[in-house]
Amino acid sequence: MKRDITQALVDEHKLIIRMLAVLERNALRTARGAYGNYRFYLDAVDFIRHYADRFHHAKEEDILFEALVTNGMPRANSPVAAMLMEHDQGRAYVRAMEQATTDALAGKPGQDAIIADNALRYLELLKEHIAKEDGILYLLAERLIPEEMRDGIIAGYAAAEGVTPADFEAGYVKTVERYEAEALDCAA
Repeated sequence: MKRDITQALVDEHKLIIRMLAVLERNALRTARGAYGNYRFYLDAVDFIRHYADRFHHAKEEDILFEALVTNGMPRANSPVAAMLMEHDQGRAYVRAMEQATTDALAGKPGQDAIIADNALRYLELLKEHIAKEDGILYLLAERLIPEEMRDGIIAGYAAAEGVTPADFEAGYVKTVERYEAEALDCAA
């Protein structure tokens, strides 16, 4: 039986999806003029950049996607190329959201619509992106990648995790939980 090489990534997606739910709720409220906690957006950018991108996407891009290419998937015009393009598009939305948040904090008017628009575009992209990874690409990886490469992939994930502080993931879980609790307080 082959060792699983994608479940850890699926599990990371679960925390990302939780943050996307909070981002959606707050972006919709911001678009209506009912939410102006700009600190949340800076925390969301931090979560996306460090947890989703540097921690999670790095494992995908540098380890899993490379293993797929090594096993015959073309680098261009392929599911890997599509996923990489979506990662880049997501980064552009995050940069725009961060800039608009920084501008709002500096007192520049009209930033709420820009923040909300980029947040909503990002989360729609990521929802579809995660569904494609979990439902198609990861299943393909489990079928294509031979057993003799799996220990190396798992070791690569461990090495990527090894460069983060011991409480790295727990810190982001607490961030998500804090904003989920804020949502419950607002709903009450």
